[in-house]
Amino acid sequence: MNVEATDSGQTIYIVDDEEPVRKALRLLVKAEGLDSRCFETARALLDSVDEIGPGCLLLDVCMPDMTGLELQEELRARQVQIPVIVLTGHADVPTAVRAMKDGACDFVEKPFDTDELLRRIHECLSSEKKQRHKADMHRHAMERVARLTPREREVMEGLVAGKRNKRIAEELFISFRTVELHRASIMEKLEANSLSDIVRTALWLDSD
Repeated sequence: MNVEATDSGQTIYIVDDEEPVRKALRLLVKAEGLDSRCFETARALLDSVDEIGPGCLLLDVCMPDMTGLELQEELRARQVQIPVIVLTGHADVPTAVRAMKDGACDFVEKPFDTDELLRRIHECLSSEKKQRHKADMHRHAMERVARLTPREREVMEGLVAGKRNKRIAEELFISFRTVELHRASIMEKLEANSLSDIVRTALWLDSD
């Protein structure tokens, strides 16, 4: 399958108490060129939670000690944002539905169809990559706009609203030349090369 949208920096985190299942999943994603890390229990993953990076989590819902639902709750409490695909037996489908209501992006019944599982993994990774890009761009926009003075922010808002320099000057009771100076400073602080770059930064700012 090897979907191009998949980021090579992403990892598949596998949490399942059955060793044969972990091995099968590890070999499956390895054949797709994807990195993986396996954990026998939910608590084992929590012990390494600081090492979790971009990717997705394949999570068995029915495990001893700590269930998949409990792990989801704990990850949410620790503000660990990673998409989850729940693995479930037929008898545990209601539990999987609960997991989706609690934020899991999908669930797959065991024994799983490998092609279908891979399709869902790639969809999950693609979505995660887009969300990460959106979050990164929002953060960059926040950092750049924070460099602006209050007056520069007002001028920027006028520019983004499509107002000409003369109109902005009239509304803010400043000179046309002052608006031009503010505009030049805004371009520099936002690392913008054109008005469209300023507008794009404003859009990312509001994308959260």
